[in-house]
Amino acid sequence: MIEKLLTQFLEHLRYERNVSEHTLRNYASDLGQFLDYLTPTRANDKVATPAVKAKRAGPDLKQVDHITIREWLASLHAAKKKKTSIARKLAALRTFFQFLVREGILEQNPAKIVATPRLEKKLPVHLSVEEAVRFIESPDTETDLGKRDRAILELLYATGVRVAELTKLNLHDIDFHNKLLRVTGKRRKERIVPFGDPALLALKNYLEVRDVFLQQAPLDDRDSQALVLNYQGTRITTRSVGRMVEKYIRQCAGIHDISPHALRHSFATHLLDSGADLRDIQELLGHARLSSTQIYTHVSMEKLIEVYDKAHPKA
Repeated sequence: MIEKLLTQFLEHLRYERNVSEHTLRNYASDLGQFLDYLTPTRANDKVATPAVKAKRAGPDLKQVDHITIREWLASLHAAKKKKTSIARKLAALRTFFQFLVREGILEQNPAKIVATPRLEKKLPVHLSVEEAVRFIESPDTETDLGKRDRAILELLYATGVRVAELTKLNLHDIDFHNKLLRVTGKRRKERIVPFGDPALLALKNYLEVRDVFLQQAPLDDRDSQALVLNYQGTRITTRSVGRMVEKYIRQCAGIHDISPHALRHSFATHLLDSGADLRDIQELLGHARLSSTQIYTHVSMEKLIEVYDKAHPKA
């Protein structure tokens, strides 16, 4: 019964709320851990026989209250889990129980009154303009791989797209004449993002050698629509982009501890520093709420204070 409800919930997320595969995996993992907590024998399901599994009685979700949930969260805290991870698991529980309320399985959501752990607000890591340019120009564009990597880095910085969004791009998503990118973001929401001449040039240089990558894959495995390909001729993955970024970090002196997402943060911060309107940046980033974009005002304020402290005689 529990497994059936969990399957129905995940299908609800996939088909009704259009969440990403990454989010689905997180929900399945987090809820599975909670069910393991309620029924420890579930952890041995991989080695149990079908007959044993059939005899097991799953946990009664109607008996789960806010105290049960708090006890689980306390066990996670005792296990030294990060507060961000605990908060995510609680959010998954809230959504799951709310789904059960909607389906008439439960009368109320026991996770609703459980407080979310207080999280430290971390300012997004970003590069200076000079660092961003140096980093983006680090690939050797005399090579086919360098041309591809340069196009990836230029696009990430020029458009602020998420890496997952970049990997989903197809050739028909690019309007070369008007220098526009059609991006499919979270919950399959589309937005149009402009890009500049450096990104356009890098894209054209890459497309001249794209067939070299495409021909590495067997004919049946080729993704002729995918914009960015890996060395095997198939659509590149977010993990491959992450490894590529780490490679160029090692080549750039003074640049460290950044992820592909740092180029997205740099995109937003540099726009704000140059006078762009916060709501315009929100639209470009694909944020559903303005509060998600407002974090960049704190970054700019820190910079402003730093300039003041250095320049003002009475600072």
